[in-house]
Amino acid sequence: MKDILKYIRPFFGYIALTLFIKFIASIMELIIPSLLASIIDDIVPTGDRRKIFLWGGMMALCAAAALLGNIIANRMAAKSAGSITEKIRHDLFSKITYLSARQLDGFTVPSSVSRLTTDTYNLNQLFARMQRIGVRGPILLIGGIIITLIMDVGLTLVLVATLPVIALLVYIVTKKSVPLYTGQQGILDRMVRVVQENITGARVIKALSKTDYERKRYDRVNNDLADAEQHVGNIMAVTNPGSTLILNLGLTMVVLVGAFRLNSGLTTPGVIIAFLNYFTIILNAMLGITRIFVMCSKGEASAKRVAEVLKAPEDLTVLPYIKPEETAHIVFDRVSFSYEKVKDNLTDLSFSLKRGQTLGIIGATGSGKSTVINLLMRFYDADSGRILIDGADIRTIPKRELMKKFGVVFQNDFLFADSVGENIRYFRDIPQESLEKAAETAQAAEFIRSVGGMQYQVSARGNNLSGGQKQRLLIARALAGNPEILILDDASSALDYRTDAVLRRELARHHSGATSVIVAQRVSSIKGADLIIVLEGGKMIGSGTHTELLSSCAVYREIAESQMGTAGEAGSDA
Repeated sequence: MKDILKYIRPFFGYIALTLFIKFIASIMELIIPSLLASIIDDIVPTGDRRKIFLWGGMMALCAAAALLGNIIANRMAAKSAGSITEKIRHDLFSKITYLSARQLDGFTVPSSVSRLTTDTYNLNQLFARMQRIGVRGPILLIGGIIITLIMDVGLTLVLVATLPVIALLVYIVTKKSVPLYTGQQGILDRMVRVVQENITGARVIKALSKTDYERKRYDRVNNDLADAEQHVGNIMAVTNPGSTLILNLGLTMVVLVGAFRLNSGLTTPGVIIAFLNYFTIILNAMLGITRIFVMCSKGEASAKRVAEVLKAPEDLTVLPYIKPEETAHIVFDRVSFSYEKVKDNLTDLSFSLKRGQTLGIIGATGSGKSTVINLLMRFYDADSGRILIDGADIRTIPKRELMKKFGVVFQNDFLFADSVGENIRYFRDIPQESLEKAAETAQAAEFIRSVGGMQYQVSARGNNLSGGQKQRLLIARALAGNPEILILDDASSALDYRTDAVLRRELARHHSGATSVIVAQRVSSIKGADLIIVLEGGKMIGSGTHTELLSSCAVYREIAESQMGTAGEAGSDA
């Protein structure tokens, strides 16, 4: 929780005022039974109606002050809790967006979503209830005991005897519940993952008639979550009934002891009635405190999960500046990398590109093609070897400066619910003419005009566009910033051969100064590249131009012949 305290400190003054108002309101509540005892024992026997109405009016004023104070304090508590949670959620989201790919792999996306939603909600409830009940409960409990001690020590001792038993009950339940709540949040992460996968893959699930299977998979994790909630609920359910039972037994003892003391002349009827009122106040205060312990259990579990992300060390730190070497634009120097640190996903990869040259990467699924892109953009750091851009190790280039060099289209890129123009601009300071020029180069201008221009509204994830239209918009987005390095990771798979060929020709015409890295399944998409590398199992098994590979690399020749016919046909221009 100490990592969360820094978010509370700026609100200390406001929270202190909230607690002061809550304190005054609680004192008003505590005064009412004392006034009632005085009316019954001292004023009613005199028969003075004026004093009865006067003291009754004082009771009404105390009740009104308590009500008004509680309303004001509760509203202030909600405001400060909301503001604190907003800052935590903001920093948590910011931290998640800046986590390295490896760190995000460790936390997982579903868990990050759960921490950003459910866990921050639990913290919000904790902050609000601590101000609403966490102060009022102890004040009513301690204040009630002090007043009852002043009124009748004997009856108070009967009441106080029950409190250690309740405290022990709350301690045991809280100690058991915190790890259970942490486990429950872990199961919730799994549920978020299943839901996310089902929503994202809805079309595939329906196409393969796996709706029943996915429903059963959801039912399993839903039942696991329900069982976990029931288990922790069964433990927490002991608190309120247990506390109520103990306090009611104490109340019964107070009535019995009070009756004997009243018969002996050691107390008065007003004191007995006041005691019953105070006992009710103390009972409600104890129940409020037990509810706070429930919220603390949830809040502590959630605070730990939130703090895990907030405290995550900065990964992929920028190394000290080293004067760049005189070398090619992009260099991979004996680069090896493994995601799981068990088996290399990329082994001893070396190549170099001059500025303006094009690299084509081809290979089977899982051969390491996208891994090359991930390492070049420094989503991960290589385990060994170096990656240089303009002679500078990418680990010495500040992150923002490095990212500005790239225009990129990934395999599974996204479009958001906004206009076509904003999807291409993507909140960058890019003039309209540059957007239109990028659309023309990406072969997207014609379909953009056909749907109504740059103001046409794209639905979430581009669901109102075809696959080819999506890819052309994404390519336009990558080109709009006039990148130094253009990366196309299987970015033309949904384009027909003619459009793909025109696109490559336009890229060569308008972006000849950009160094391009093209990951493709089609030989036709990369055969004009200055350098083509063939990957298999993370190893480079061939490199050279299209013509050279046809004669030197059997795997490449097999791919070319299977896609384009004979080797002679493969060598012709598309």
